[in-house]
Amino acid sequence: MNAPVLENEQKSAAAGAKIFPGSDSRSYNYYEPKGRRATHYEDVTVDVQPDPERYLLQDWIISFGDGVPTYSKDWTALKSSDWHRYRAPDQEWERTHYQRQSTICGMIKNVIDNARRAGAPKRFDAAWVKVLQEHLGAFKHAEYGAGTSLMRAQRYGYTQMVNNAILTNSSYKLRLAQDLTLYLGEIALDIDGFDVDVGKRAWLESPIWQKTRELVECARGANDFLEQYFIVNVLFEPLIGELFRSGFLMQAAAPQNDYSTPSVVSAAEADYERNLANTVELFAMLVADAEHGEANRRVLHDWFDKYQPIATQAAMDLQPIWSQPRVKSAQFAEAYASAINRLQAIVREIGVFATQVPMPGLETEPAE
Repeated sequence: MNAPVLENEQKSAAAGAKIFPGSDSRSYNYYEPKGRRATHYEDVTVDVQPDPERYLLQDWIISFGDGVPTYSKDWTALKSSDWHRYRAPDQEWERTHYQRQSTICGMIKNVIDNARRAGAPKRFDAAWVKVLQEHLGAFKHAEYGAGTSLMRAQRYGYTQMVNNAILTNSSYKLRLAQDLTLYLGEIALDIDGFDVDVGKRAWLESPIWQKTRELVECARGANDFLEQYFIVNVLFEPLIGELFRSGFLMQAAAPQNDYSTPSVVSAAEADYERNLANTVELFAMLVADAEHGEANRRVLHDWFDKYQPIATQAAMDLQPIWSQPRVKSAQFAEAYASAINRLQAIVREIGVFATQVPMPGLETEPAE
């Protein structure tokens, strides 16, 4: 049973000062669930972080030395009539998150161990080995940068529901960066001359990765936590993350005698589907807000116009990678077109606008 709170005439912070009708019922809930019944996720997440608008009668319990409260709605340009309405579609909370991460780590370890036991890395095509050490080695830095930007962003969410969604997103990105680091280190033991430091040099110096690096640094440097969230999941992921992972690695690896790399990066595709659902739900809620929706739409427009040219150029700059394997089975033009369609679908679902990103004329290379 859900019932409104009865306000006492005299406010008090003492326990029991408020009486909730039906509080003696075993089916009682003090919050309004999203569906007909409260979920376990809601029970352990909603109002874990209370605020003065709901249950803190004496204002924030602690503040910073300069008077800034523990949490503030001013930490993002986006506004909401009720931040507590947000629920993450993946309904992930602490226990389920640890379970899923543990399962993924176990799967990846088995893949790597079995591949090494079978001597698979020694059969990788020589040109493909160079791709892995340079470009997969560079990509792990992009994932780490995106993960650390979200690690900062999650602190500033106004409710626990928002914080949880961004924090688990950060955790998945950092796990992937770690997965790639460990994977490259493991196969380096079996491949003569494999240089694990090439990827870092490519990330810092190669023209192929500099626009990606610029976009990641934009995410890390933004002061608005939802701007960081927007850059990572609306722009970086479809135009760079998915483009490189599913548009290249997962298509090009097998013809190079590499069946382990696609398995290692495949978990990131499922990670993004969950993170994207959470992202779209939050931004769509803000755009549909009766009081602040139009202002929020303009803010998202501005962010898109600011970072989309960087992201699309970053995607275009990755094109030479598709030409480097000896056996060419993946086409950059097809992968890029898919990435642009994905981006357009995301912004339409958010409800911001139906955008048409310029699609340059790209020629496909003959498959071998």
